[in-house]
Amino acid sequence: MSDVRENILRIRERIAAAAVRSGRDPSEVRLMGVTKTVGDDRILQAIEAGIDIIGENYVQEAKRKIELMGKSVEWHFIGHLQSNKARYAVRLFDMIHSVNRVSLAEELNRRAAAAGLVCRVLVEVNLAGEESKSGAPPEEAPGLVRAVSQLANLSVRGLMTMAPWYEDPEKARPCFAGLRGLRDRIDAEKIPNVTLRELSMGMTDDFEVAVEEGSTIVRIGRAIFGERTG
Repeated sequence: MSDVRENILRIRERIAAAAVRSGRDPSEVRLMGVTKTVGDDRILQAIEAGIDIIGENYVQEAKRKIELMGKSVEWHFIGHLQSNKARYAVRLFDMIHSVNRVSLAEELNRRAAAAGLVCRVLVEVNLAGEESKSGAPPEEAPGLVRAVSQLANLSVRGLMTMAPWYEDPEKARPCFAGLRGLRDRIDAEKIPNVTLRELSMGMTDDFEVAVEEGSTIVRIGRAIFGERTG
């Protein structure tokens, strides 16, 4: 058995245990393999081991990989998206996790309309207010969701966040709980054309806490593939 397959099995066990601890069904949580700088052979090993979502940070890198590996799995964009890459992103990706401003949403909508597509998106929220991270401030997130809901070729499916890094992952819990609470408050508004099913949160160092707080997609790179080589 390859180390990639072993790692995936171990992570799925940890996800299931975290879900059960919090009274959730483990099937509610999907495991994304984050493949920034990962070699093609190891990505293919992950797909063969059952990974059905691949997360990419760069449009050009993803384009090459998708052309090589095909669309037998979902490809999600999780990095900071520049508006000038929107025309490619709407065609390449099954979901975009990083809609953080109205201008980007409008450009994605325009490009999706031109391609005859409805693009699934998540609104990215910067809960911790870290200057090094993208995302709308939490107080602006409801307005951003309302604005995106007006765009016919985008479909808002949930929220995404990145917690600050802590040596103790328990310290990230307020961030994840905060995103879940924000989702619930926005959901209570019953905004037309908005289905806030997804909470994309949790990475290698803190995904178990994220699952306990309601994550539906955990984004795992290092724990599957090992340390980055570039």
